[in-house]
Amino acid sequence: MGRVREIFRQASWCDLFAPVFAALTARDCHLCACAVEEGGAPVCAACARELPRQVAALACPLCGLPTPGGETCGRCLREPPAFDSTYAAFTYVFPLDVLVRALKYRHRLALAGFFAGAFDVLPVADLVLPMPLHPSRLCSRGFNQAVEIARPLARAAGLPLEWAGVARVRATPPQASLDHDARLANLRNAFAARRRFDGLRVAVVDDVMTTGASLDALARCLKANGAAAVHNFVVARTPA
Repeated sequence: MGRVREIFRQASWCDLFAPVFAALTARDCHLCACAVEEGGAPVCAACARELPRQVAALACPLCGLPTPGGETCGRCLREPPAFDSTYAAFTYVFPLDVLVRALKYRHRLALAGFFAGAFDVLPVADLVLPMPLHPSRLCSRGFNQAVEIARPLARAAGLPLEWAGVARVRATPPQASLDHDARLANLRNAFAARRRFDGLRVAVVDDVMTTGASLDALARCLKANGAAAVHNFVVARTPA
């Protein structure tokens, strides 16, 4: 232990945490590992051109799933969601899924700004609200990826970031194995508002939209507390 104390005494904080800092600010493309300019995007221009962009004009305006002419899909006609629209920048397929996982599980925080800059349109709203994480999930992960994406998006749109207005108060089991109806039931009463949203248009930001159950539950909570409209901005939409 004496030797360890001596190492810590002699080394500066910069020396000790240089490897961590280097990992978080890596200047290599996250997909092909080629060098990118210092201060540039975390994905090189060639790889960025290959990412699976989603065409908003060919997607359901409510849930973001592809439709032939951009009309509302059958499910949204039968069971309209609580939110009013969804805009997705990408389709959640390879290699976009690699980037999302790198942000979410490997703390590649530079990708949050890259994702925020990928939206072709900015929110027309009164505030931006990132999808909340339950405290237990936040503690285990160390950060909320939706907050990191929402922060630069709100700044670009000139809108306030409301990161504490809604809390996730129930730790729901993993949703991966559940169908749409089971996911809705799983998320019942999962959110609680800490303020009123009377007459406000809310832009909700999340990384991936699968069935939309979480976004629907959050929209119901917001509208129950006065929100006039809820518009989703998600980095990626999973295919049907």
